[in-house]
Amino acid sequence: MDKINQTFTSEFLLLGLSGYPKFEIIYFVLISVMYLVILIGNGVLIIASIFDSRLHTPMYFFLGNLSFLDICYTSSSVPSTLVSLISKKRNISFSGCTVQMFIGFAMGSTECLLLGMMAFDRYVAICNPLRYPVIMSKVVYILMASVSWLSGGINSIVQTSLAMRLPFCGNNIVNHFTCEILAVLKLACADISLNIITMVISNMAFLVLPLLVIFFSYMLILYTILRMNSATGRHKAFSTCSAHLTVVIIFYGTIFFMYAKPKSQELPGKDKFQTSDKLISLFYGVVTPMLNPIIYSLRNKDVKAAVKYLLNRKLIK
Repeated sequence: MDKINQTFTSEFLLLGLSGYPKFEIIYFVLISVMYLVILIGNGVLIIASIFDSRLHTPMYFFLGNLSFLDICYTSSSVPSTLVSLISKKRNISFSGCTVQMFIGFAMGSTECLLLGMMAFDRYVAICNPLRYPVIMSKVVYILMASVSWLSGGINSIVQTSLAMRLPFCGNNIVNHFTCEILAVLKLACADISLNIITMVISNMAFLVLPLLVIFFSYMLILYTILRMNSATGRHKAFSTCSAHLTVVIIFYGTIFFMYAKPKSQELPGKDKFQTSDKLISLFYGVVTPMLNPIIYSLRNKDVKAAVKYLLNRKLIK
């Protein structure tokens, strides 16, 4: 019975930035503003992609999925982070931690696949424009998005169930803002070899493979663009890809740093490494979803035109 009591954990304590109390109010204001921008920016993109017929294309369908995903991801963690920053209430129940971990991992996995799907869509649109309506039919792109969501969900179920079945031996202090899977694995008082193996397989399937699709798609796109005789055509092709490529660089730059190393580094000055990991995770979890609608709006004439059209309709009514 004592052994069971030692291994069962009813709640976790999220440290966040408790070691830096002077910065907590600053981070509360910054995160609040960024979360508001995320909700408004991504919400506008979703509404525009639904109600403006000019955006009823595969690219904007994927973009709408990406915006919905960003809202879900941030809403699963940001509100609790804000509460902990302002009220010092840092505890989260075991079930709440499990749900938060599942949503975070599912949304991250799905976004990797969606970015790969979007790269393939741009490849077909630029390299095979005449066959584009046939290859990227409505049935096909809805199926592609559905596979992305389903695969991300299954991957998260596997990773979350493997992580939360581990014994923690009363160690419930998570050195992070949220129940991030790598931070929780560090608390386990049992062998995590299986978790590491499945994490490596997950990295290959959800990080490396979509990145390869993105890389080869853009190599072929670049080759096709350089062969174009029209300067206007080249500029248009570059402009349609630049926003997606910018998002890919930001997203993969942060997520590779976080998940390409399943085990924590036991080095001198470990606290500094953990603080930097938390700040990078914050960048991935809040800044990237905030930048996505801004990047797509600034670099895309269709989106800007759709937003202006919707705003004018609202003002007229």
